[in-house]
Amino acid sequence: MPIAKRRSEDSPSKTVLVTAFGPYDCWSNNSSWLCLVELIRDLSEASHITTRRYPVDLREARTMLANDLQAGYDYALHLGQAPGASCVRLEAIGLNVFHHDNESPEPLEKDGPLAYRSALPLAEWAVGLRDEGIPSDVSFHAGTYLCNAMLYWSHFFVEQENFHTRSCFVHLPLAPQQVVAHTESLAMMPSTMSAAAVRWILDHIHRA
Repeated sequence: MPIAKRRSEDSPSKTVLVTAFGPYDCWSNNSSWLCLVELIRDLSEASHITTRRYPVDLREARTMLANDLQAGYDYALHLGQAPGASCVRLEAIGLNVFHHDNESPEPLEKDGPLAYRSALPLAEWAVGLRDEGIPSDVSFHAGTYLCNAMLYWSHFFVEQENFHTRSCFVHLPLAPQQVVAHTESLAMMPSTMSAAAVRWILDHIHRA
């Protein structure tokens, strides 16, 4: 098993893993990835930030996340899209449950806790984002599929390995180009604004 890379005490920046998802179902793109692409434009010199794009596949995403967390990041910030959402949603709780389509509900980890709650100041962040003109709120239900699984597993793997990483999941509205290509009228947010929200969170992480 790889040895976790620990941040030295004199390191000037906190290390952060930022993940997003690729396309799935009817969506030829994913607002979380569009946001990350926009964010990366300003991260060329940010060696303390690692970005990843995960497939919308439960097993593959689980394996990739477990491997990535071996680096022992200070924070893990997971992004996903939420069709129909009208604001940035900071997800507080990850449940030990997987339920998709017509499948029967199953635990993500048979011997895992029922749930994990993010220890990050989500309510404070939501207020701060709104003060910046970015619609945001705290949500306590990330669904029962991959977004919820990412939040749960991020805490589960950290606990299992006794790492110091603190995690949260951020749901983002669809981007305008996704809505234009869709037949249904849905809420949207420009990727530049989504990226500004993530950038704000990263700035406050580094000040903590």
